[in-house]
Amino acid sequence: MKDLMSLKEKIALIEAEIKVISEKIDDINKNLEKINELEIEIKAIKMFLKRVFPDFKKEYPDILKKLSSME
Repeated sequence: MKDLMSLKEKIALIEAEIKVISEKIDDINKNLEKINELEIEIKAIKMFLKRVFPDFKKEYPDILKKLSSME
């Protein structure tokens, strides 16, 4: 009988852990969707800047280098 109770407690604990993991995965997926949306927006901004400012295409790599060196 004790084994059965112990097994039920373990199963309940595992179910609770699975629930927490599922919630965390959902949060991660929502954040990933936001990141993907931002990536698309950044690409659109870059395309716009390249069209409006032709020099931007040439200067963009240098801008990235400067920004990465600031970190």
